[in-house]
Amino acid sequence: MSPVVVLLLFAGLSEAAGRILPLVARRPGMSRTFVAGLLLPGGLVEAAVFALWPLTAWTLAELVQSPPPPGAGLVWTPGLVAPLVLAAVLAFPLLGPLLHLLLFVGVGAGLASPLAAATGLGWWAAAGCVAVAGAGLGVAVEAVRRLVVRISATRAPEPIA
Repeated sequence: MSPVVVLLLFAGLSEAAGRILPLVARRPGMSRTFVAGLLLPGGLVEAAVFALWPLTAWTLAELVQSPPPPGAGLVWTPGLVAPLVLAAVLAFPLLGPLLHLLLFVGVGAGLASPLAAATGLGWWAAAGCVAVAGAGLGVAVEAVRRLVVRISATRAPEPIA
């Protein structure tokens, strides 16, 4: 596995843990297997969303430009993904959601420069593509999360042993 894949998986797992651990703290009777059953798929989904961020931004940049930019697209590099891992580690609500948001803005700004260079867009247009891609992916994942919570709330509660 490449270092980028490992970092993306770690960032996704950390982001999922930051969302699931407060739930576990409020419900101390949850079994470890149930928590792991939430954490692992959640981490993979978050990692997939992180991996799709540059691809989505590249696609938006293609839509913005009249002649599509030549090249293979924007990809994560270890230098670009490392701040994302830090942002995911800081996803824990008690460690600072504002700092978490600021780090994501920093990661997005870091993605904007390579996107601008690869597509020929200005930096602000590239930053707009990155921001719209990140916000769109975030809204989509939040909608899926809420749907899963709604569906799982209709299940019978797990017995506490």
